Amino acid sequence: MPESSSRPLPLFYRKPQPLVPVIHDNVRLTEGDYAFAAGTNAVPVAIIEFAQAMRFYPIVFAEGGNFPVAVLGLSAGNRFVSDGRWSDRHYVPAYARRYPFVFVDAGEQGFALAIDVMSERVVQGGDTGTPLFEDGKPTPLTESALAFCREFHTAHLQTQAFVAALVEHDLLIEQQADAKLASGEPRRLAGFRVIDREKFGKLDDAVILDWHRKGWLALVLFHFASLDRFADLLGMEGVATAPAEPDAAAAPSAPEPAEADA
Repeated sequence: MPESSSRPLPLFYRKPQPLVPVIHDNVRLTEGDYAFAAGTNAVPVAIIEFAQAMRFYPIVFAEGGNFPVAVLGLSAGNRFVSDGRWSDRHYVPAYARRYPFVFVDAGEQGFALAIDVMSERVVQGGDTGTPLFEDGKPTPLTESALAFCREFHTAHLQTQAFVAALVEHDLLIEQQADAKLASGEPRRLAGFRVIDREKFGKLDDAVILDWHRKGWLALVLFHFASLDRFADLLGMEGVATAPAEPDAAAAPSAPEPAEADA
């Protein structure tokens, strides 16, 4: 997830800094929770997460780049985080599990591991938490974060290829619907895209075979199945009247990842 000064910061991150031993030799990471994710109603998910995420969240494609996101609520908040704790019964997307680490664009050197120094888990000095470096070398914590971010970057590139194919074949369509809360308050659910079932059913046999070999057909089916989870979110939101379109969802507030590995 490469960053640059000319690009907006990705969701959750406020001040990511590339990790350098001489600068961060006194930095430690304390235990934390998911309070940072409580205010968002959508989080990016890579295609390798579809099989798990579809069991709990609607997976749709966000405006501004069509990157897939897991919808976490129909309003501004995350219905799965309470008092900083992500529900034990639900899958936690890798995007949230990775924080406060991230990959940044280091120019000719490729990508570098960075950390959001504005995270409440990041502390300077003391004995609390786990150090990021010892004797100028990365600790097991930092090595583990590096490996995780490498895998995440690879998954992001794979997801981009899948999304590009959906766009190439004009399969993504906008969705919108109206709902009414139990209090009588109306709510417009919009601002996202889903795969058009009719267009998908008309793909050429050669495309279907190619997607089958790439494992993309399963991803489409996971996406379709995940849309049933909107009914769960409607119940959590206290919606009295269901949307006119069963495949519709709230406008996800999570932006398209502003980095190359989301």
